[in-house]
Amino acid sequence: MSRPPHIAILDDEPEIRRMLADALEEAGFRVTTHGRATEFEAALKRMAPDVCLVDLGLPDRDGLAVVHRLALESGASIIIISGRAQVQDRVTGLELGADDYIIKPFDPAEVVARVRARLRKARAEPDRGTQVAHFNGWTALFDRYVLLAADGTEVPFSHAEGEVLRLFLDAPKRLISRAQMQESLGGVAGESFDRAMDVRISRLRTKLGEDPKNPTLIKTIYGAGYIFLGDVHWG
Repeated sequence: MSRPPHIAILDDEPEIRRMLADALEEAGFRVTTHGRATEFEAALKRMAPDVCLVDLGLPDRDGLAVVHRLALESGASIIIISGRAQVQDRVTGLELGADDYIIKPFDPAEVVARVRARLRKARAEPDRGTQVAHFNGWTALFDRYVLLAADGTEVPFSHAEGEVLRLFLDAPKRLISRAQMQESLGGVAGESFDRAMDVRISRLRTKLGEDPKNPTLIKTIYGAGYIFLGDVHWG
């Protein structure tokens, strides 16, 4: 019998931790809670959570820095839970690698639903064995979150950037509209989602050595979406 998904909570408010843990455990998840970033990061050396719920207002570390490190080093989905409600805060969180952003105060049932949605998306991703894709002199290693250049140089990418890259590699030479991106990647359609996608695509172009004024792999079709023009081989 498989073990239930593991959800890790990082929030310095004991009441929030208890409320989230109670709701998630009642929904059938395994839950660990942490009040400080240092203890949370130490625990990550011994565990591999499926989803991390991260508060931004931490007493010992910048929450956004924790999110960014998680995105680079962990395969877990990341959901920010924060009292910061400004659009720019949400955009920054998504830019740094978060998969979703929930504003306090919240209904625990909504958090459970968002967690389930992230897990469904992860299960729906096709199994490609070693999670390796080759295209135009590059190798994408999705199990390590690394782009490998032809000369052996390793360029790390975040979990959020990897989701966009996988979307392109799954559908090369086909138009992908903003609506399709929102449906595939989740999130709330609108200005903050569009800006987050623009940033992720810009960062991918930079990591792939693209000329920002004339990219050859990820082309913008203004008013329609994007097309990935590379030749892709999985495995």
